[in-house]
Amino acid sequence: MTIRYLHTMVRVKDLEKSMAFYRLLGLKETRRHESEQGRFTLVFMAPPGQEDCPIELTYNWDGDPGLPSDSRHFGHLAYEVDDIYAMCEHLQKHGVLINRPPRDGRMAFVRSPDNISIELLQRGAVKAPAEPWVSMASTGHW
Repeated sequence: MTIRYLHTMVRVKDLEKSMAFYRLLGLKETRRHESEQGRFTLVFMAPPGQEDCPIELTYNWDGDPGLPSDSRHFGHLAYEVDDIYAMCEHLQKHGVLINRPPRDGRMAFVRSPDNISIELLQRGAVKAPAEPWVSMASTGHW
């Protein structure tokens, strides 16, 4: 079973101001995704030559009224896995709660013992929906 680091996500209040800060550090925008339906923008920024180690800046168009006003806007770590079902089963067998099961065959969330949210994403093609994941409800926050 292999695992590969994908990105770290942080929520930002002002996308342009945040991007300007990360540019000061030498990071460049590597890709962007805007969702009209979800009302958010994702901007991935990374140092030149390290495009596979980006930070994901998540900007929610309608704001984040529930977020603290200090610097604790960390979102999650994300990892790509060969088989999301096998990874979730492996974690479950070791007592890890699957907060957001991979009902879609693509994405799941778990939390570390320190309550850090971890996103797991299926490498390559999405897997066909399968039990027990399809029927499993989400638990807690991720």
